[in-house]
Amino acid sequence: MSFYLLMFFIAYVVLTMLLPRWRMKRATGQEVFVVPRDDSAQGFIGLIFKLLFGLAFVVLAVHGFAPQWEGILLPADFLQNETLCWVGLSLLHISLLLVLVAQAQMAASWRVGFDEKQKTELVQNGLFLYSRNPVFLGMLLTMLGLFFVLPNALTLLSMVMTWVVLQIQVRMEEEYLSKAHGAPYLDYLGRVRRWC
Repeated sequence: MSFYLLMFFIAYVVLTMLLPRWRMKRATGQEVFVVPRDDSAQGFIGLIFKLLFGLAFVVLAVHGFAPQWEGILLPADFLQNETLCWVGLSLLHISLLLVLVAQAQMAASWRVGFDEKQKTELVQNGLFLYSRNPVFLGMLLTMLGLFFVLPNALTLLSMVMTWVVLQIQVRMEEEYLSKAHGAPYLDYLGRVRRWC
């Protein structure tokens, strides 16, 4: 199970970030990772996301390769049970499927971050009929699943920080999309909930 979680996490990053980035760059010629590397709010959020993914990798690497060090992760032993572990594993797999389907439905509109110079279509079909942010919802479920499988202080911190950062990112994107798409997006806001 230890190595499976680490391999799952690597596959998750490859399937939801690296492969779609390569595929979109090849199809459109545009860079889809448009989070600036500067001191802006979006740049700061991008940095936090990188740190959270790095933190998850460290937790999984310790769990997989150095279980004798798991004590430094401050495990929540009272939450470690088989049922919660299976719930967590289910959430991890459901979240991966959710993110992949949502990205496929976004097609050429999928981006990491937003860039006012790149105009994209407003996606309102598929999973986007039920949630304005199914990719981010999938990311939240990923961190919740990871916490259920490996309940410790760092996975709890990762889960809480992911929730906080996504709340900020979603609101910044809503402001951007309101300007970019105007009335159709405002109508969409009125019809579809932010999360689910």
